[in-house]
This record gives sequence, structure tokens and C-alpha cells, in this order.
Amino acid sequence: MTALEDRHPATRTGEPATSPELYTYDLAPTRREGRRWGAYNVFTLWANDVHSLGNYAFALGLFALGLNVWGILAAFALASVLLFLLLTLSGFMGHKTGVPFPVMSRIAFGVRGAKIPAAVRGLVAITWFGIQTYLASAVLSALLVALFPSLASLDSGSLLGQSTLGWITFLALWGLQVLIVSYGMQMIRRYMAFAAPTTLLTMCALAVWMFVRADGSISLSDGDPLTGGAMWLQVLQAAALWVVVYGTFVLNFCDFTRSARSRGSIVRGNVIGIPLNMLFFAGIVAVLSGAQFSLDGRIITSPTDIVRTIPNLVLLTAASLALIALTVAVNLLANFVAPIYALVNLFPRRLDFRRAGLVSAVLGLVITPWNLYNSPVVVNYFLGGLGALLGPLFGVIMADYWLLRRARVNVPALYTDDAGAEYHYRRGYNPRAVAAFLPSAGLAVVVALVPVFHAAAGFSWFIGALLAAVLYTAVADRAAPVRDVDGESIAVAAE
Repeated sequence: MTALEDRHPATRTGEPATSPELYTYDLAPTRREGRRWGAYNVFTLWANDVHSLGNYAFALGLFALGLNVWGILAAFALASVLLFLLLTLSGFMGHKTGVPFPVMSRIAFGVRGAKIPAAVRGLVAITWFGIQTYLASAVLSALLVALFPSLASLDSGSLLGQSTLGWITFLALWGLQVLIVSYGMQMIRRYMAFAAPTTLLTMCALAVWMFVRADGSISLSDGDPLTGGAMWLQVLQAAALWVVVYGTFVLNFCDFTRSARSRGSIVRGNVIGIPLNMLFFAGIVAVLSGAQFSLDGRIITSPTDIVRTIPNLVLLTAASLALIALTVAVNLLANFVAPIYALVNLFPRRLDFRRAGLVSAVLGLVITPWNLYNSPVVVNYFLGGLGALLGPLFGVIMADYWLLRRARVNVPALYTDDAGAEYHYRRGYNPRAVAAFLPSAGLAVVVALVPVFHAAAGFSWFIGALLAAVLYTAVADRAAPVRDVDGESIAVAAE
């Protein structure tokens, strides 16, 4: 098939013509022969993302909250089972249809209404893209000062809340990510394949070093651990919050599995990457936190706290560069791909994958993420509120796809504006999906942010997802025609 034919696809006989507002090269379903993601690629996605600095900060915080080592392992074991099930179901959707998340959303919300979930997911991702880039730049700044002490003079002063050295390191890592994304999803796949083993070896070596440093003795708790019902409540809350951390990924996992070779690749990659990898992650957390507490009674909040104490400059450099490579990988996966597809979906005539990546990066820069990260109010209320919206979106989309349609999808109809098409609903919006989403989202946000519901705040994602699924199942139009038509006739190679 020529490039010209790729851009102007033919549809099946009898299918409505595709709309240029809904179909672009980047939003089109991937062809079967163009899918190159195997089980190892799916595994590397989780090998990078699970071991992010933010996740370590979350897990190490559980030690400070009173969970002992066994409680932490129990929390991650439970969370990994839930995530494996949710992400496998979400991944199967991407493999079957071959479409990215903004297009997948059209099934439940309509060809125009899908802009709502795509915009919410994209806004969360752009904000976190900026924050994660800032966190990586802080590690790079500290490394440069350690290597070249004279640079300390550049780490003072402030321009829009950032030092000169901070600006240099931030823009350097910002530009690196823009460069990687400019080469498309295949370059991201290759970068993940490089970063995953580097990350695992580095964190394992760091844990071994701390274990030896503590003379093989680690504390199993902070000295005053929770017990009984209080402990198990904390375990459940920790497991629920860990699922919430991945509330973004369970929505747009199809952005990656649309390129998976088979369902078996998704299952195998998820088995190794989620339950096994997460328990490995929890073991490293137990060693790092327990060894440090055994040494000096101090509770660490991040692996960078340990990295900075490495006395050997060569090892310090290697560990710091590995953490930076890891953070870049996480950013590309969790916070760059989603807004790119969302922007392409919003402005299909003006943006392609590369241009949308640049726009996302610019937005992540102009929000001055270091100022957002240093404001607990912004992080808790703005990002917490947006995060609470992801559960209801997931509930509507999954109920529509698995419960009502039973995985039967007419893929060509996702790309047409024809008023009689299956996913046009009412002027391109499905009022029943919106009706189920709004009250569920409102309740989830209230539970997440209002102090009186603090005890249930960790379960806000589940509350919103379950309520939305129940409401949508109750009000959905079951009389709508359901045809199972693949998108091979209009598919193009997304790579």
C-alpha cells in the first residue's frame, strides 16, 4: 500500500465514508502485519513504570505510615492482582481494535463525545510530564554539582522559580524527550527496551549495597507498626491507592497494546511485568527502607536519598544517570503518549504525532511544573480532582465494551460522521454515557477531596468506576445494533 493510499483509506462496501475530522494516519487502527510489540516489550513498559521515583516515594511512605514489611508485601500482592486483571482487559481492547484511546472512547461516548475522556486524560498527563521532567532535572543538577562543584554558583537565584542550573538541566531533558518522541512509537519502544534492564539492575544493585552496608540486618518496621484491624485497613487503602496510581494507564493501555502481536503477548508481558515485577519492587522497597532504618533510625522518602550518600563518585554517577534514564522512560510512557493522541484527536487537521508531541512538551513547560509540584494545594486538589475523574471514565468505557457489546465493535464506524452510524448517537455524543459519568465523577471528586471523607479517599477511583458502570449499564440503549467488524480495510501502519 502506498503512502497516498494510507492517507486516503478505502472502506468496506456498504460502510459510510470516513471523516477527515475523525480519521488521520496517527488515529487509524494498526494493521496486523505492522504490530511489533511482543511480551518483552509489554514487560519493559512495566519494568520502567513500576520503578519510577514517584512510585518509590509512595511505597517508602507506607513504611512511615506504620506498615511493616509483610504489610507492604501484602498490599502490593493484592494491588498487583487487581491491576493485572484491569490492565489485561484494557489491553485486549487495544489488541482487538488496533485503535488508540481517543478512538476507543468513541465506542461509549460517541465520535464527538470522546473528546471529553481524551481531554481529561491528556490534561493529567501534560501536568505530570512537566513535574516528572522537573524531578529528573533535579537529580541531574545534583549530579553535576557533585562532579563539578563550581557549578554550585549556578544553582542559586531564581527565574520564574527556577535557578539557572535548574533551567539548563530541565531544558536539556525536555529536549531529549521531544527528540525521542519525534521518531514515533517505535523509538519509544526501543528506548524502553534499553532503559528496563538498566533500571532493574540499578535498583537491585542499590538494594544489595544497602543490605551489605547494614551488615545484612534490616528493620521489619519503623518500631511502632500498625496491628490488627488498623493494619489491614492500611493494607487495603495502600492497595487501592496503588491501583489509583495506575488509573491513567488502565484507561490508555490500548495506546500500546494496539501494536501487540497477540493477546498472549499481552498476558505474558503483564504476568512478568505486574505481579512478579511489583513484588520484586516491593522487596526492594523493604530492603531500602529497612536497611536505612536499621542504620540510623531514619525513614527515607526516595531512592535519591540513598543515591546521594554513595561515597564513590563513579557509582554515584552511574546510579544518578540510571534514575534519570528511568524517569525519562516513565515520562514517555505515562505522560507523553496520552496527550499526543488526545491533541491529534482534538485537532486532526493541524496536528500529527510529532507536532502534537511538541505542543504537549511546550504546555508542560509553560505551566512551570516546579511551582506546581512545590504547592501541595495544587497537587492535592487539581491533580487529585482530575485523577478522581478517571475512575468513572473507565467504568463507562469498560461496561460498554465488555458487558453490553461483549467485545463486538464496528471499527470503521468509529471514523465516520454519518448520522446513521453506530457511534454517532445524538450529534456525535452519547447522552447516556454522559449521564452516567457526571454524577459518578461528582461523587468521586467529593470523596477524594472533602476532608470528612478522608477515610474513603483512597477508594474514590473504585467508587467512581463501579457507580459509573452500574449507572451506564442501567441506562444504556440495548436496542442499538452491534456488529463485529474489524478495521483491517481502513487500517494503516501506525509505526
